[in-house]
Amino acid sequence: MISAKTIANVFGATFILVGILGFVPNPVVSPTGIFVVNGMHNMVHLLTGLAFLFGSNLGYARNTTFGIGVYYVLVAILGFLTKSDMLLGIIHINTADRWLHVMLAVVILVGGLLAAPDPKKISANIAAE
Repeated sequence: MISAKTIANVFGATFILVGILGFVPNPVVSPTGIFVVNGMHNMVHLLTGLAFLFGSNLGYARNTTFGIGVYYVLVAILGFLTKSDMLLGIIHINTADRWLHVMLAVVILVGGLLAAPDPKKISANIAAE
């Protein structure tokens, strides 16, 4: 079984890389790319990546991963409820982003559910017994 820390670190690094990539002209993640982003969208990716890494390094990788998965479920729903291409009026999205957010929600939630428990939770359970 893959550890929750590994899963959170992989997601964290990926989100940070995508956040940085969004500031560099490219055909995939950019204002004119397949996944349309603006500066605020890139900042959300960077902050999400940092949240994964902080949660992982504080010993709460599984909870962090599951929590961010729930967050992405809400982002996906909100994206489909938003009629314009500006989520909350500040984050540029398109149809590809909307569907990617659905996929991310599923993958992140599955990662959080299937990961080995966090060491801090195991220690707390042992101490409670």
